[in-house]
Amino acid sequence: MTAEVCFVVPGDIDDPTVPSGGNVYDRRLCEEFAEAGRTAREIAVPGAWPRPDAAARAALGRSLAALPDGTVALMDGLVACGVPDVVVPHASRLRLAVLVHLPLADEGGADLEPLERATLHAAAAVVATSPWAMKRLIGRHDLDPARVHAVAPGVDPAPLATGTDGASRLLCVASVTPRKGHDVLVEALAAVAHLPWTCVCAGPLDRDPAHAGRVRESIDRHGLGDRVHLAGPLTGDRLGAAYDAADLAVLPTRSETYGMVVTEALARGIPVLTSDADGVPGTLGHAPDGTAPGLLVPPDDPAALAAALRRWLLDPGLRAALRSAARQRRGALHGWDAASRRMAAVLDGLGKETT
Repeated sequence: MTAEVCFVVPGDIDDPTVPSGGNVYDRRLCEEFAEAGRTAREIAVPGAWPRPDAAARAALGRSLAALPDGTVALMDGLVACGVPDVVVPHASRLRLAVLVHLPLADEGGADLEPLERATLHAAAAVVATSPWAMKRLIGRHDLDPARVHAVAPGVDPAPLATGTDGASRLLCVASVTPRKGHDVLVEALAAVAHLPWTCVCAGPLDRDPAHAGRVRESIDRHGLGDRVHLAGPLTGDRLGAAYDAADLAVLPTRSETYGMVVTEALARGIPVLTSDADGVPGTLGHAPDGTAPGLLVPPDDPAALAAALRRWLLDPGLRAALRSAARQRRGALHGWDAASRRMAAVLDGLGKETT
């Protein structure tokens, strides 16, 4: 067993104003490594990743240069993939694995794709967050399948949500960016404005201020200002309270390698209405009896999302069936201990000798 892992993570990993699935993954992995007696020495590198300034690039370069030859280094792809000129020179002397939470091109970084490819080809191992994402990285970057692995996120146990009235409280936990589809959600909600519901959108508003502004304008244009609440980032007890009050979780994403908020909702027995996009269907999964714990709709389709919301709000039998399935699915979810064991196996397999 590799006793120590050097984990290179974004400098904002613990910043409550910018919560993200990637940061949660990184932090929980470090905690689980420690629980298992494996030291995860963190290097948190400040910077506007994946487009850092010269100072951030230099700081990362110094941190990597200080690592002894043969060090097991796990790098968050947000830090590593945009700067192959900094990372690749160290790849041959380190036992380097890159954890890709999201391909850079999927968040508007098409120009970064060749840089990501160069970094991933130099790494001894590449880790994706779902089997779907693993296959996509292999095909997208022509990677050796033997070097690419899937380590799905875990989920923390949580109490069953109390809900509101069993139907009307909707919760969307996601950064307000074009990929997450809040614009699609607002259009769908406008189409069911005659029905009783409220929607809390919990997530950072400053990742793409222009897009967040357009979402606000759409909310106002449809007269939904008193029903759709852009709550900003919620963490800890505040996020827990939002989940506890939710009757249905909604994730109208256009693209998603995994979708951690799906399992966060299911861990509380909350059904999920989400997009049939990328890795999300696999994350939603099925209850042990084969029933679905939520509803899937095509991405970027306000009419389909509105139709699913209408079904949820008007059909008590459907709501009961989905809640039952969500509670069954809850019992089959894997924790972070399983994720850490899988990651440890990947890192232990990197080999003891550098090339």
